[in-house]
Amino acid sequence: MKKRLPVGIQSFSEIREHGYLYIDKTKDIFRLIDSGKYFFLSRPRRFGKSLTLSTIKEIFQGRKDLFQGLWIEDQWNWNEQYPVVHISFSSIGYKELGLEKAIELSLLGIAKQFNIVIEKQGISQIFKELIIKLSRINHVILLIDEYDKPIIDYLDDIDQAKANQRVLKAFYSIIKDSDAFLRFLLITGVSKFSKVSIFSELNNLNDITIDRRFSKLVGVTQGELEANFDGFISQSSESLKLSREELLLRIKEWYNGYSWDGETFVYNPFSLLNFFLKSDFQNFWFTTGTPTFLVKLLKGRQEIDLENVEVDQSAFESYDIDNLDTLPLLFQTGYCTIKSVEEFGIYILDYPNKEVKESLLRHLIGAYRNDSPAKTTPIVIKLRKAFIDNDFERIIFIINSLFKSIPSHIFIKEKEAYYHSIVFLIFQYLGQFIDAEVHTSDGRIDAVVQTDTHIYIVEFKLDENADAALQQIRDKKYASRYLGSEKSIIVLGINFSSETKSVDDWKVENY
Repeated sequence: MKKRLPVGIQSFSEIREHGYLYIDKTKDIFRLIDSGKYFFLSRPRRFGKSLTLSTIKEIFQGRKDLFQGLWIEDQWNWNEQYPVVHISFSSIGYKELGLEKAIELSLLGIAKQFNIVIEKQGISQIFKELIIKLSRINHVILLIDEYDKPIIDYLDDIDQAKANQRVLKAFYSIIKDSDAFLRFLLITGVSKFSKVSIFSELNNLNDITIDRRFSKLVGVTQGELEANFDGFISQSSESLKLSREELLLRIKEWYNGYSWDGETFVYNPFSLLNFFLKSDFQNFWFTTGTPTFLVKLLKGRQEIDLENVEVDQSAFESYDIDNLDTLPLLFQTGYCTIKSVEEFGIYILDYPNKEVKESLLRHLIGAYRNDSPAKTTPIVIKLRKAFIDNDFERIIFIINSLFKSIPSHIFIKEKEAYYHSIVFLIFQYLGQFIDAEVHTSDGRIDAVVQTDTHIYIVEFKLDENADAALQQIRDKKYASRYLGSEKSIIVLGINFSSETKSVDDWKVENY
C-alpha cells in the first residue's frame, strides 16, 4: 500500500501520525547531533531544512512513538528529554509586526508554553532569560529556521535589510555567553551572510554547508528515490507510457543534480513529490519563488554564462549586503550547484538540472526582451521547428521577432551587450528542446544546432555583413570537428543591424 505524499508538509509529527511517506534521515541526523554542538546549514528553499529541524525537535523531546521502525529508534536515550526553543522566521509575522516585535512575541509564546514568566525587556534580554530559566529543566536545544528570511526578503530595499540585520545581530549576541545552558544549536537558512554582520560572536559555529559528512542530510538520493517511491514510479511509468528506466532517467535529468561536495547528488524533494503527485514534468520548485531580484541582478551585471564556472572555496563563504556577489548568491539559493571538485580545490559550478536551467533562462530572456517570460518558450519551440524543417526564412523571421519588444533607447545604449546576451541565452534555451550549444570567447558567439538530418553552424555579426560571418566560420574551421558525421553540414552567417534592430543580411551555404 502506497503512503500519501507529504507535499508542503514540514512537520515530522504530522507526517508520522497521519501516515505520510517519510524518507528515513535519522541516521544522518544522529550523526549530526552526535558530532558537535553548534551548527549552521545553508540549503536552498523548499529543500527539507524545516522538516529536519522538526525531526530534531521531536528527537530531543523524547517522542519515541514517532520513530518506530526508523534507524534511530534503538539508538537514542528516549528517557532524557530537553526543552526546545524552535523559531521559524518564515512564520513569526515580521512583515506585519516589525522584526523586533515579532521576535519578542515568539519568545514570550515559547515561555508561556513552559509556564515561564519573563521579567526582562528587549529581545536579547528576553532570549537570555528564557534560555536560563529553561535550563533548569535540562540543557536547552536551539533550532532557528530560515534565519535570513528577514534579510533576503528585502534585498531590493537595502535600508530595511540592514535594519533587520541589526536586529538579528542583537538577538544572536547572547548565544555565545549561554554555552553552559545549551545542549545543541542548529541555525538554517538559504544564505550565508558575513559572520561579522550577524553572528559576530559565534566564532564556534560549525558551518556544514559543504561538509561531505552531511551532503545528504536533506534532499533525496537516487537510492532513497528507488527504495521509497516504487509504487509511484510504477504509476507514473504507466501514466506517461515510459519504461521504468526511461522514466527514472528523465526524472533524474529534471530534478536531480544538486550537490554540496561534488560527489553526492540529490533530488529536490519538493519537485520530486509534486512530480509523483501529478505524474507530469513541470517546473515545480522554481515557480514557488521566482527570483525577480536575482534576474535583475544578473541582467544588470550582464552575467549570462552560468555553465562550468570555476571558483575556489571563498565563493561559498558568505556574501555582504553592501556588495552582493552573484556566484555565492546563485549557489546558496540553488540556481547553481557543485558539479565537481578539481585539483587544488577548484570547484566547478553549473545549473543543477533541467528544471532550474530552463526556468532561469526563460526569465533571463524575458528580462532582456522586456517581455513576459511566458512568451519565450513558444518562440523557442518555433525556432526548433524551423531548424528541423530546414526553413531559413522562418529562422530569420523568428530571430527578428526576439528583438521587437526591446525599447530602442535601451538597445541603443548597450547594443552589443544586449545583442550578444539575447542570442546566447536563446540558443542555450534552444538546447533544452533540440541538440544546440553555444560558446563564448572574447565577445564572439557561435552556435551549433543539430537535428536528425543536419548540423547547422551559425555565426552572428553585429553591424558588419553575412560574408564576414561565413568567413569567420571558414577561418576558424568551426566545421572540422563535424566532418565525420553522416549529417549534412550547413553554415549560416547572420548580420544584425543595431540601427534597425533586425537582421539585415544573411547567407547560407552547404559545407
